[in-house]
Amino acid sequence: MTTSRRSLGSAGEEMAAALYLRLGFEVLDRNWRCAAGELDLVCGRWPLLVVCEVKTRRSTRFGPPEESVTPAKQRRIRRLTARWLAEHRVPHRQVRFDVAAVEGAQVRLLEGVF
Repeated sequence: MTTSRRSLGSAGEEMAAALYLRLGFEVLDRNWRCAAGELDLVCGRWPLLVVCEVKTRRSTRFGPPEESVTPAKQRRIRRLTARWLAEHRVPHRQVRFDVAAVEGAQVRLLEGVF
């Protein structure tokens, strides 16, 4: 990944994390990695745990950002979430999967999309 794409993605993740903080969530993990992949954001607000995939685009020329979260990607995120939960002893009772679609300076939070 090129440096400009990496910095664009980091900026989008920063914006999404800031939105969750404004909504009263605690950011529990960012860019959590294991051999199987990465989770962008893991946030909590009792009793809810949110796993958020952040997709950042400069434009919608190739479609909206959320369209890149394919069913295969969703399955991988669910498997990674199970690993994250096995490693972290968090007392949350509900898990929600969100997508943060970042375009320019705007973040659209799509809650519970898979």
